[in-house]
Amino acid sequence: MTTSGTTDIAAELERVTEYWTPRVVGRVNDQYVKVAKLLGELVWHAHEDEDEMFLVVSGHLVIQLEDADDVELGPGQFFVVPRRVRHNPVAAEEVHIVLVETVTTAHTGDVTVAGTVPIDRQVGEFG
Repeated sequence: MTTSGTTDIAAELERVTEYWTPRVVGRVNDQYVKVAKLLGELVWHAHEDEDEMFLVVSGHLVIQLEDADDVELGPGQFFVVPRRVRHNPVAAEEVHIVLVETVTTAHTGDVTVAGTVPIDRQVGEFG
């Protein structure tokens, strides 16, 4: 994890070996910068106390929102899911993303499923 200096996002994404398994690659104050590869869909969930930013590096991501139109993102575009908004990220093809989330943000928010990745595993060797 980088706290100062430079980070090569493409190189960090190359290190990601599992879909839907964010990796912390940096920290800014109380925010983690994470990279992830997505394919398929995660799970409908919400984060009670935290906003969540999705920045698409490559591919096309749809973020389904419970009470609003879907958000479609391409490379270079980002969207912030406000706290308490139920959402479900969907990737028809492989998508590479950067996430910016508060250090307390649970991977699947208010839902725990088999694919939920605890924060200590996201930080891993970089914590």
